[in-house]
Amino acid sequence: MTPTDGTVDLRPGTKGALSWPVRWLVFWCWYAWALVTSSGAVLHDLITPGDQARSGIARVHSNCRTDPELTLLSTLITLTPGTLTLGTRREADGRRLLYVHGLYADDADALREEIHDMERRMLHAMRRTGVTA
Repeated sequence: MTPTDGTVDLRPGTKGALSWPVRWLVFWCWYAWALVTSSGAVLHDLITPGDQARSGIARVHSNCRTDPELTLLSTLITLTPGTLTLGTRREADGRRLLYVHGLYADDADALREEIHDMERRMLHAMRRTGVTA
């Protein structure tokens, strides 16, 4: 059954084990940049008059296959300023589901897209052969 929430099923990639450390390094550099930009958005909202927050909650189907993958994704979401993993569950078909709160989420689809981008990058770095969409 194809999900209707914009989820893209990721297939195993074709990368070799030699590129695995490089993919980890690239991911952590990308994540550090994501931390800086999201921290800047939250800081800007705090020091300027008014309230720019448009919070919302999204239900996100995950491509994570193992508990360590899901735990790392949930932790990365929570560590990113402006987002918080509220909970997880496993559906009847075995897929994993995350509930994510976004402080600056215009709509659930935009938040899902951001989470799926982070997940794809993380799984590409974490799995030895990478992933492809």
